[in-house]
Amino acid sequence: MKKVSSIEEYIEVNTHFAEELTILRKIIDSTELEETIKWNAPVYTLSGKNVVGLGAFKNHFGIWFFNGVFLKDEKNLLINAQENKTKALRQMRFESKTDINEAAVLSYVKEAIENQKLGKEIKPTRATKPVVVPLELKTAFTKNKNLEDAFNILTPGKQREYCGYINDAKREATKLSRLEKITPMIIKGVGLHDKYKKC
Repeated sequence: MKKVSSIEEYIEVNTHFAEELTILRKIIDSTELEETIKWNAPVYTLSGKNVVGLGAFKNHFGIWFFNGVFLKDEKNLLINAQENKTKALRQMRFESKTDINEAAVLSYVKEAIENQKLGKEIKPTRATKPVVVPLELKTAFTKNKNLEDAFNILTPGKQREYCGYINDAKREATKLSRLEKITPMIIKGVGLHDKYKKC
């Protein structure tokens, strides 16, 4: 689909559902949500947070609720478009204009707005990699308790940087010279790349 810069353009590109999208847009526009374009589609926000979006496809159109998992869904209108992948996003899907229950759509949108005001959202979680301490560093810990204590105080990210720095060396001699170089840095509590990071 070509890049769109407005809701009107989005509706023009999706002429097969132009009337239906216009109906949904009118319902959403009756609320306090702000209209914008993100990811080449209409998105409605509250204080900069995504609440709902509109989408049109070949055989269906619908409303995306960014934190739809928190909606009561008493009318059983929501689906998880990607089961086992999508945690928060839910979709209200329609195939024709007659599928749109305007009162139900409005009540779901209003509930989504209230949930957003209450701060109900699933924050994306990053999978954290375990810190794999190289043998050379473990050996150094047995000889230098201060080094081990200082290392344990570092953030997992800084710990991973140091471990990776040693592990990335191919030769044992390089690993040991790298260990020698980073020992005073670890004891000082600084990260391997701190001097390159902006304050």
